[in-house]
Amino acid sequence: MKYKDYYEILGVARDADASAIKSAYRKLARKYHPDVNRTKEAEEKFKDINEAYEVLSDKNKRQRYDSLGSNWQGGADYTPPPGFENFSFNFNQGSSQEFDFAGSGFSDFFSSLFGDMMGGMGARQTSQNFGGFDFGEKQRSSAKSRQTSKAENLDLTKNLNVTAKELFDGKPISVTFTDMEKCTQCHGGFCSNCGGTGIVSTQRSVKVKLPKGIEEGKKVRLKGEGKSDSYGRKGDLYLVVHFKDPLYNFDGNNLVKEIEITPPDAVLGCVKDIETLHGKINIKIPAGISSGQSLRLKQLGIPRDKGFSDLNVKIKIVIPKNMPNEIIELYKQIKLKES
Repeated sequence: MKYKDYYEILGVARDADASAIKSAYRKLARKYHPDVNRTKEAEEKFKDINEAYEVLSDKNKRQRYDSLGSNWQGGADYTPPPGFENFSFNFNQGSSQEFDFAGSGFSDFFSSLFGDMMGGMGARQTSQNFGGFDFGEKQRSSAKSRQTSKAENLDLTKNLNVTAKELFDGKPISVTFTDMEKCTQCHGGFCSNCGGTGIVSTQRSVKVKLPKGIEEGKKVRLKGEGKSDSYGRKGDLYLVVHFKDPLYNFDGNNLVKEIEITPPDAVLGCVKDIETLHGKINIKIPAGISSGQSLRLKQLGIPRDKGFSDLNVKIKIVIPKNMPNEIIELYKQIKLKES
């Protein structure tokens, strides 16, 4: 196994600071990125660049790497770093321990040097027995715990604002939402998929048919529409229903619609045309009605399990603008008589 000079790969001095390392990495990554340079040489170079940056950009990894000694030269045989002198790796020689970093995206040099820090990434370990202690079961338990934790976090909860018209029509409602997920194509390095942030924004659309009589604040579950993990498991999407409408207010499942009338209409009574979900109707406003009073119109609201809810028409008395002088004089006479 050959030593890899990460400083030489990035073209920086061994005492280069984090800013210089990052700058060198970005410059080389842009030059050799597979989307820009499609040669085989560029592909291998890009892997080496990412591997070098993975180590030198991390304080602890860089310190561990530097412990190999500054006198190493490219092509020299590899010697384990401090702490590895008495550690034995047995591969395919009757040992029950197997390590396979082929799918991890890192070189054998990196994997041997940092494999224990990678949390078993890319490793197959059936059982590990050191000094009479079996660590295999502990790692399997930890892995199972991590998988359980992931499964528990796959559900999504989103708010769903619906109008009275949508509730009345009863048709499937299209819901579009944005969610932030971990990038599956990198580990936070240079990446065209996430821009190096490690996080991608995904936008999805689903359709949901709300049951009749659903109430404010209730949840609707869409099975399998939540997040998914690398194991192919999917969580559920929960939509919290909120009633929002520019034309109606909600009183439970009943609708409230405000209409305006003039003072003469309130005193003498009148007939008003109003729009409802069921079409246009005429309602009779009784004489002497006060502002804030409501008239109940049965079965003219939104669908329920049986029939429809009610529509309450709320009265609001308004004073017309630019009232004629003769009307103002009449009000003055009325006021004098009242006093």
